Amino acid sequence: MTMGVALNAPDADNEIDATVALAREAAGAGLRSAWFGQRFGVDSPALAGIVGREVPGLQVGTSAVPVFARALAEHIVPAVTRAAEEAGRPAPRIVALVNGVVTDDVDAVRQRVAGQLAFYEKIPSYVRAIQLSGGSQAVDVAVIGDEKAVAAEVRRYRDAGATEVVFAGTEVAGEAARRRTWALLGELAG
Repeated sequence: MTMGVALNAPDADNEIDATVALAREAAGAGLRSAWFGQRFGVDSPALAGIVGREVPGLQVGTSAVPVFARALAEHIVPAVTRAAEEAGRPAPRIVALVNGVVTDDVDAVRQRVAGQLAFYEKIPSYVRAIQLSGGSQAVDVAVIGDEKAVAAEVRRYRDAGATEVVFAGTEVAGEAARRRTWALLGELAG
């Protein structure tokens, strides 16, 4: 059985160096992977890339982090891919978690989603990711529209480097819209 650990060194004077030291300790203890959750002060995917480069043999991964198509293409994928290449590792798996739904009632659903996602606008790292994507509110990066519009956004994420696109919040517009969304996503997967 492979075992891993979530690494967190937020109180260190140099959080990156402290995290690399913890990763070396984890590898020395026989752990096989290190995982990084969303952080306010350090970009988790970048930190995972650094640890991956500095601690050969230790697999790294991140939990859900706020990454949107523009930030993914311009910042995250190049940094993580470069770190993987420098460490002699295969290309990383980049999973984009997206709030989205297929609907014809875009305005009403957008208003509902805006209320549900508003709390992200109080978290600095999410605000930065939203801004990098050209938005001013969290709902601006949600994918809401008909099949054609949603398929276009999924293609943007794939073109930006996502190897998998995962939709969340598909139930926001009701059961019929959820089924419609899932049907489209299934078609896009095939």
